[in-house]
Amino acid sequence: MDSRTFGRVTVALPNLDETGAYLSNVSSLETGRGIVQDFRYADADLRDLALSDTRLITGRIIGLRASRVEFSAMRLDSVDFDGCDLGSADWRDSKLSRVAFRNCKLMGATLTGLTIDSVLFENCKLDYATLDNVRATGPVAFSTCTLSEAVFTNCDLGRVVLDGCTLRLTEFGRGRYQGLDLRGNDLSALRGAAHLARVVIDRPQRAELAEALVAELDVTYGDTLDDGR
Repeated sequence: MDSRTFGRVTVALPNLDETGAYLSNVSSLETGRGIVQDFRYADADLRDLALSDTRLITGRIIGLRASRVEFSAMRLDSVDFDGCDLGSADWRDSKLSRVAFRNCKLMGATLTGLTIDSVLFENCKLDYATLDNVRATGPVAFSTCTLSEAVFTNCDLGRVVLDGCTLRLTEFGRGRYQGLDLRGNDLSALRGAAHLARVVIDRPQRAELAEALVAELDVTYGDTLDDGR
């Protein structure tokens, strides 16, 4: 099984044949059986994509573009998304295992109640996304992703690595972050630094984290005060 290592975690990748020869082309991810397996779904351009109580097993989704995406109660096992634009997806109450998102856009997406294990986001755009009650039960990596103004709330990210990501005004609300690996990122412009107890950083990043905390506290420097005040 292919895998990628980032810092202290190794992410198992989708278990797909290199040539994809055994994957059957499908014209839709909707099925009356609720299961799509051993599939290849490519180059669809949709206005709406809504899936509920559906299981996707062993497949590739390539070049999918959808203006409005709603996923709920989904189960994904060994699925590779490549070059997809999922718009401001609303994705809820689902489980993802051995799933890779490469060169994908989930800008403004809302990810709520997801359980993720061996999931890779690589070169993805998640700006303005909201991740609420997302729980990493296994290794997860965000590599060279942009997360500008994304918000994490009530998440359990102890087995997550952020590697070479853009974290401009990325906000970390209350949650469990012990072990979250933030090495290799500029931390100076993130928000919620006070919640990041016991994360993993490099020593030079101490100054960046301190800068973020000072900005959040909105302190006043004495040398900027008028005389006599």
